[in-house]
Amino acid sequence: MPRTHARLLPLAALALSGALALTACSSGGSAGDTGTAKVTRASSKSPYKGTVLSKHFDKPDLVLTDTAGQPYDLRKQTAGRPTLIFFGYTSCPDVCPTTMGDIGVAMSKLSPEDRKKIDVVFVSTDPARDNPKVLRTWLDSMGKDFIGLTGDLTLVKAAAKPLGVMVEDPVVNQDGSVTSTHGAQVLAFLPSDDKAHLLYLSNSSVDVYTQDLALMAKGVPA
Repeated sequence: MPRTHARLLPLAALALSGALALTACSSGGSAGDTGTAKVTRASSKSPYKGTVLSKHFDKPDLVLTDTAGQPYDLRKQTAGRPTLIFFGYTSCPDVCPTTMGDIGVAMSKLSPEDRKKIDVVFVSTDPARDNPKVLRTWLDSMGKDFIGLTGDLTLVKAAAKPLGVMVEDPVVNQDGSVTSTHGAQVLAFLPSDDKAHLLYLSNSSVDVYTQDLALMAKGVPA
């Protein structure tokens, strides 16, 4: 079974307003094997529950293939819209489906009008296996409007690195399983400047996403 480890690069760690412990997404055992992510936030008047970043990251200049098999220009096609971006893969046994599932539940709690204002983007870190059809089938169980992107892993890694998201080449183990290492954080880009203002870790709850997505849909600044 594939295995993934979530890591955070120093760049993103420096951008946080507090101390950050890493999470681990692992297929090797029970939930007890998963590390706990903790963020100590600086005093903030922000109405958002997510971690407010002190450094605002640019949205990736990335063109990949969407689930319809068409080119998708991430920066251009999500411009001026609240956008959540998560890097992961469909064979991930725990962090990826739980993270995307929690976002899906939170989105379902919004009004139809507010849901239409927000883009949720899942970028595959295992493009050799995550073809457009596989991505669409997997995402449909969480959010039929979710955007799935797949393509050249070199481009994906280059897009993730400035955000402080670790993405490594999948490794085929002797038993035929695949190890895929990627960051477990979700970044939220606000429409005011199309930059990342908020970060969510793998232990972020549905309630956190529900409150913050509603604020994003209304254009509330962080």
